[in-house]
Amino acid sequence: MRPYHIAIVGATGIVGDRFIRVLEQRNFPIASVRMLASKRSVGRTLPFAGKQVPVEETTPDSFKGVDIVFLSATTEASRVFAPLAAEAGALVIDDSSAWRMDPQVPLVVPEVNPEDVAWHRGIISTPNCSTVPLVMVLQALRGAAQVRRVVVDTYQSVSGTGGAAVRELDEQTRLLLGGETPQPVVYPHPIAFNLLPHIDSFLENGYTKEEWKMVQETRKILHDDALPVSATCVRVPVMVSHSEAVHVELDRPMSTEEARRLLAVFPGMVVQDDPATNGYPMPAAAAGRDEVFVGRIRQDASHPNGLALWVVSDNLLKGAALNAVQIAEVAVREGKV
Repeated sequence: MRPYHIAIVGATGIVGDRFIRVLEQRNFPIASVRMLASKRSVGRTLPFAGKQVPVEETTPDSFKGVDIVFLSATTEASRVFAPLAAEAGALVIDDSSAWRMDPQVPLVVPEVNPEDVAWHRGIISTPNCSTVPLVMVLQALRGAAQVRRVVVDTYQSVSGTGGAAVRELDEQTRLLLGGETPQPVVYPHPIAFNLLPHIDSFLENGYTKEEWKMVQETRKILHDDALPVSATCVRVPVMVSHSEAVHVELDRPMSTEEARRLLAVFPGMVVQDDPATNGYPMPAAAAGRDEVFVGRIRQDASHPNGLALWVVSDNLLKGAALNAVQIAEVAVREGKV
């Protein structure tokens, strides 16, 4: 396997940091790496493979001679730079929402739909960090039964918003514990000791953009445009890891034993389901881990064909950087770079 010339756009961000770690940990074949960010980050260096790599400003000329671009920046930056990188001959794996629902762009979770990598035209999207664990659970169950309906409620950490939100939660917690009243900046209300049922902007149908992303992305990844999906997305005062309460209606009854077996053998998934010993997934334990953790697996008391599950994963890893690197691994293996 030949080594590849890599560029990371948004390298100084919270997800960019995870890209660097994941590429090192997985020994991705790299000939060179370029750390790209906005102009204000120029002059910094970032560690990679025992060396300090200078941060460069992202420009239209940044992608000459680059084979693979991992892009984790704003939606606006992605719309500008992803086509330029693809035109320069690179495979772009984009972490923003810019291209996810474009019919010409594959939206991929390698454990679910790796075959979609084959038809890329220079850009592949990685899904929303809350969509990734959901479709993995659904795909595991779809191996034995048809999914008829999905209701999911998410409990999403502040790191999903970025480094400024992490700092805001830390600062607000300190202020509140000291008897002071914090003033929110990143979010419309204080997040410390609070829950915000509001992620991204509201749409005319009453859902937020984050919730509607989960609906649309789930259908696209599973190749099921008619799948009924409803989501409620909540921001919680947790630093890292998203949690989800998932209710799935199947076309037949499924025992909890069968569900556990299907989930336990699914790639990248770990079942933690032992109520007798208080064994269940938690965001603190999932932080820094590659796997998707599933527990609280039980029959849905409201429907004879229903299952209820609790799902937790590190939103910066499997929800973002790890999934993107795994997409690149599929592309390399299939000769699509």
